[in-house]
Amino acid sequence: MISIIIPTLNEERSLPSLLNAISQQNADHEVIVVDGGSQDRTLDIARDHEVRTLLSRPGRGAAMCIGASASRGEVLLFLHADSTLQSGALDRISEVLSADASIIGGNFRLVFDAGTRFSRWLTRFCAVIRMLGHYYGDSGIFVRRLVYDTLGGFRPMPVMEDWEFVRRLERFGLTTCIKDPPLITSSRRFEKRHPLEIVYGWIRLHALFWLGASPDRLAEIYKGHAPPPDNRRGHR
Repeated sequence: MISIIIPTLNEERSLPSLLNAISQQNADHEVIVVDGGSQDRTLDIARDHEVRTLLSRPGRGAAMCIGASASRGEVLLFLHADSTLQSGALDRISEVLSADASIIGGNFRLVFDAGTRFSRWLTRFCAVIRMLGHYYGDSGIFVRRLVYDTLGGFRPMPVMEDWEFVRRLERFGLTTCIKDPPLITSSRRFEKRHPLEIVYGWIRLHALFWLGASPDRLAEIYKGHAPPPDNRRGHR
């Protein structure tokens, strides 16, 4: 069984379509929505879809830790609420893990949904860095349960929790990137922001992470480069 863990914060607009898409998947699965304090109808929507709901403090790292601890699957899949899960996606995870026992996990090829030049560049950029073993949570990280537990899971960090986990995952063993179907993600976090501002914020955040800046310091820096509140992703 695949346990799908979805951290949320004020995701009433995005969550219904994702849960509807998951309900159409054939592979055996469970869904756990872990909410970090939504003030909208996020929890009501999750309960209307009859999926399990848990509460956490704000932050994807903390939410994913809680969801993983409560899950029952042999495989864990961590999805952002504004992802679009394509038909057959869960079957592909099962297929690649069953076909090769040495594969410990991986992610999906990431496609940004906006038709802008920047979103197309981001899609190509993410494909390039994936060849170097770098990817983020919005590409749908999946991992065998035994490996997740052995690695100690996600750290309950306010930012960079996905990057930090992927570093450990890639060092531990062989991973794969599922190219078909891809995982489509929202470009809403980039709206009304200049591409150079976005890229500069990423470079600065990663440089300070490599230099050993504290997670709390990184979170404060991220807030300084975050999109306006009406476009901000839930847990960032």
